[in-house]
Amino acid sequence: MDTAFSRCGREQVPARRDSGLQIQFLNYFNDTTMNEQIEEFLAGGPHAVVGASTDRAKYGNKVLRVYQQNGRTVFPVHPTVDEIEGLTAYPDLASLPETVHGISVITPPAVTEKIVQQAADLGIQHIWMQPGAESEQAIELARQSGINVIAGGPCLLVVLGFRDE
Repeated sequence: MDTAFSRCGREQVPARRDSGLQIQFLNYFNDTTMNEQIEEFLAGGPHAVVGASTDRAKYGNKVLRVYQQNGRTVFPVHPTVDEIEGLTAYPDLASLPETVHGISVITPPAVTEKIVQQAADLGIQHIWMQPGAESEQAIELARQSGINVIAGGPCLLVVLGFRDE
């Protein structure tokens, strides 16, 4: 068993890696529903990172890189940048080249609310609001839209085992 660690979660998380990509959560969150939501989010692809950043010290860049580190197809979303970490960046969710299974959101809460509405309009079924991106309004809108929303604690960097390379 590895122990993944990230400042995002500020705690060590036990996780077992199977076949290099699959994570078994070992009921870490003591919340079967949360574990199921995470498994559903990670079960498909591709994903998009809304709030992706060119700054490798920012979480918007780290989340993008953890998808890459795990061999997952990912699209960065940034309104003014053309490329991030060697990937074409898209100005908004509607501009993505294909439908995504889910999105990771690393934006201020007021922006997250707009992103959730766009995701709902596009039929995106999974949203992971990274710590600091959440708002009650965004969470409620996602739930009312039937979206699997992960918010209020779990960090993708911890779950997928980010390595600062």
